[in-house]
Amino acid sequence: MVSSINQVTFDSRDGYALAQFWAEVTGYIEDPRYPNAPEDEENFIGPDGGHPGLLFINVPEGKTIKNRLHLDISPDTTRNEEVERLLGLGATIFEDHRKEDGSGWVTMLDPEGNEFCVERSKAERGE
Repeated sequence: MVSSINQVTFDSRDGYALAQFWAEVTGYIEDPRYPNAPEDEENFIGPDGGHPGLLFINVPEGKTIKNRLHLDISPDTTRNEEVERLLGLGATIFEDHRKEDGSGWVTMLDPEGNEFCVERSKAERGE
């Protein structure tokens, strides 16, 4: 027997706002049967509103240390175009690991400081 991943959960100060940010990043949507709201303690988004998805739970404390787990995303466009789009959504660059030969990645922070990496797209990797 094995277990499947149902969702990845983020502790957050404002789960609703963070769910909105990540919905813009991923294209995930809320479950139409359980719409998200600013006053909710938990906010969920997933592919077509289903699982596996991302769950954002409100907690009183802010993030203080490096995440032990993070998401790696691969854009439909180029890595550099996606980095620019994410900056416009409120992400910030934490560490830039892009190399002159086009390889590498960019470590970014979401609006609450959670790390995630933007990798090259499949096309950029020749896939």
